[in-house]
Amino acid sequence: MSKLYIIPTPIGNLEDITLRALRILGEVDLILAEDTRTSSVLLKKYDIKTRMESHHKFNEHRSVEGVADRIESGINIALISDAGTPGISDPGFLLTRVCKDRGIDVETLPGATAFVPALVNSAFPLDRFCFEGFLPLKKGRQTKLKELSTEPRTMIFYESPYRLVKTLLQLAEYFGAEREASVSRELTKFYEENRRGTVTELAEWYTKHEPKGEIVLVVGGKSKD
Repeated sequence: MSKLYIIPTPIGNLEDITLRALRILGEVDLILAEDTRTSSVLLKKYDIKTRMESHHKFNEHRSVEGVADRIESGINIALISDAGTPGISDPGFLLTRVCKDRGIDVETLPGATAFVPALVNSAFPLDRFCFEGFLPLKKGRQTKLKELSTEPRTMIFYESPYRLVKTLLQLAEYFGAEREASVSRELTKFYEENRRGTVTELAEWYTKHEPKGEIVLVVGGKSKD
């Protein structure tokens, strides 16, 4: 029976992929990739010659039903994103939901996702945490920050290097200048950086040292005190 495979890919270091993922990528009939140019680097490294097609946030709404049709016709398809696990702040949710609604088997592999190593490295409490992904850019941003200002759990955000300082300053405004946070940048890559301090200290540091690369921001929850 044909199925959809959700396959995590490395977030930086190309060695961070499982043997099972490599086997399935080589066995399926088609790989749907967020950016075929980016994914071709990974496939070339491991000599995987499976055909690829694009599946990204700009075309997924109109393509998911057609993909499901192809799986029902007997084609095994793997879905990958540029880095990490599809569906986690990347395309994947819509296709997975359509397949589930149509009774198509979906098999999701474990693997790389950026927030887990960032969370563990932050040294904040791990017993309870919430993943918030990207904050709204405009509409609803202040409302979301006010809502999260009293959140007692450790919070995880994805952020662009171009908005990091702005976000840290807003966190200082809504959460308090002394709220502890951790910035993880370029995880698994040569220039990996993990820096912890108050949101104010981190804003000052990255104002002087322009951040680059993918960023995970971990923020301590509101203390009961």
